[in-house]
Amino acid sequence: MPPVSFTEALKFWFKLGCISFGGPAGQIAIMHRELVEQKHWISEQRFLHALNYCMLLPGPEAQQLATYIGWLLHRTWGGVAAGALFVLPSLFILIGLSWVYVAFGAVPWVAGLLYGIKPAVAALVVQAVHRIGSKTLKKPATAPVLWAIAATSFIALYFFAVPFPAIVLGAALVGWWGSKVAPAQFSGSGGHGAAKAGFGPALIDDDTPTPPHARFRKMRLLQVLAVGAALWLLPMAALVASTGWHGTLAAMGWFFTKAALLTFGGAYAVLPYVYQGAVAQFGWLTGTQMIDGLALGETTPGPLIMVVAFVGFVGGWSKAVLGPDALFLGAALAATVVTWFTFLPSFIFILAGGPLVESTHGKLHFTAPLTAITAAVVGVIASLALFFIAHIAYPTSAGGTFPSNPDWAALLLALAAGVALIRYKVGVVPVIVVCALAGWALKSLG
Repeated sequence: MPPVSFTEALKFWFKLGCISFGGPAGQIAIMHRELVEQKHWISEQRFLHALNYCMLLPGPEAQQLATYIGWLLHRTWGGVAAGALFVLPSLFILIGLSWVYVAFGAVPWVAGLLYGIKPAVAALVVQAVHRIGSKTLKKPATAPVLWAIAATSFIALYFFAVPFPAIVLGAALVGWWGSKVAPAQFSGSGGHGAAKAGFGPALIDDDTPTPPHARFRKMRLLQVLAVGAALWLLPMAALVASTGWHGTLAAMGWFFTKAALLTFGGAYAVLPYVYQGAVAQFGWLTGTQMIDGLALGETTPGPLIMVVAFVGFVGGWSKAVLGPDALFLGAALAATVVTWFTFLPSFIFILAGGPLVESTHGKLHFTAPLTAITAAVVGVIASLALFFIAHIAYPTSAGGTFPSNPDWAALLLALAAGVALIRYKVGVVPVIVVCALAGWALKSLG
């Protein structure tokens, strides 16, 4: 196949940044359809190998996957361009939506729209469980260990609040052990339907040699780490110099660096950590505002973790980081700061670790732990789905009055959205629009 030009790739990455709705599951599905099935830029096996590595990393796996494939195709700048264009459209849109929210969020018709969007968000998370689960898990009789990993991770996180890094480590150990005693259960994912039959030859095929720029070199690794450290230290030093270590912007930079480094499993796993820190610890926004921000994040393209831009905007607005006369500028700056420190580690992980990962594709002792981790992520997302469903059923105190007097209208709306997404394959945007209009109608009539 002829090589893909950098210009052609840029056009695609920009398009992806503008159409990547539906959270990580939807975005991964879009990339799979476009890059594996239609454009044949990368094979199914290489795509899933890269995806499993990104699932292992802390941070947004869909954005990391785009960065990884962009890097494979066009070296470092290809990866930077792919990852940045995956994020920037969403950042600009969310800054605008966040301003509408803080300025007009109390207006009844806006509140009605948000009331309808929240059940759609819950349905989207359920859809994520279905889509990632169907891609990762085989039939229970074929791969009972993977199903057991998913169920155990759900129980451990939802009922016992086991830290996600511990779940990841446990799943990886089970995968390593399973590769020796039951290798067939970890030999690959469930596939994407027709993917099992293959999609024809690809530019980066199963047996395509690793390109020279993607081969491991110690000097290159040190260069990537040095540049990454400088890109973190210089902005942080500027924030500390201007606002002090305990200033809002510096605190945001440090907190979201930790969020990017310490939380695994993508956006759905990082949200509880962000909720605890931004709401309970720092008071940058309220719990209700956090859920509203997630709803807005689901209505925009880009990674779901872009909800951090909403957190930064609302926090920058409420804390007036540039003074009361520059609320919008301060809030937009805070959103940009948060986005920078959240996504910078993802670029470093891919550009530094990619060569090592490329040397392992097709080696079961490495891929089996990654497959097990992906199965654990299915359980984690399922626990978050139940968390969201509880919060739309009992918006003031989730589960506090269970099982009496839930918000039946919100639950029915979530059920209808879930059926539309999973059973009838309706697009994310139409579902969100219809749910928003239904919420507006319910609040107006009520």
